[in-house]
Amino acid sequence: MVLRAILRYLANNEQLIQRLADSYPLRRAAQMVLSAYYRGKSVAEQQKLIGMTPDRLQQALRSFKSNVQKEIENAKNDLSRKK
Repeated sequence: MVLRAILRYLANNEQLIQRLADSYPLRRAAQMVLSAYYRGKSVAEQQKLIGMTPDRLQQALRSFKSNVQKEIENAKNDLSRKK
């Protein structure tokens, strides 16, 4: 209960919010989040994942998963052959 009151006070403190918004770590974190969002969106557009039906997306994810599993098995076999 006390913690909730403290958090409510801090969230409603305009000067504190402004100082946090102007701080380098929060600005940098916001930049990184937006960068990741736009990179992901760009990759999705290049791979034609945007506008894909849910069934097609599930099929693509299953295919990706099986390819990763095959590559892991190949890597394990390569490592066992080198020993």
